[in-house]
Amino acid sequence: MKIEHVAFNVANANETAAWYVENLGMTVVRRAEENQTHFLADDSGTVLVELYSNPAAPVPDYGAMHPLMLHLALVSNDIDADKDRLIAAGATLFSDQSSGDGTRLVMLRDPWNFAIQLCKRGKSMLRGQ
Repeated sequence: MKIEHVAFNVANANETAAWYVENLGMTVVRRAEENQTHFLADDSGTVLVELYSNPAAPVPDYGAMHPLMLHLALVSNDIDADKDRLIAAGATLFSDQSSGDGTRLVMLRDPWNFAIQLCKRGKSMLRGQ
């Protein structure tokens, strides 16, 4: 089986999706007015993130959650430039760590406190990279 998407209930999916498109390079592949639903593709077009605002379930307090509990991890080829660009766009820095194998992980929070991790692996875990 292949993962199609991971979904997150957020307070304002319209604003959040627009920020992800503008700042994370994602593309809207499907949008529905009901619950402000947005399916966003990464730059490979093979993985989707669904953002929606559905009042049938509470929006988690992402800011109260440690980023190790839940985060969206993205491959970055230039972590310093991406980190600086996202901070200028309203993200906040949580941590910046390097390991002995050449991996660097930068944890940020988007403007709504959802955790985003920038990954530069010493050796990619993804097929074909």
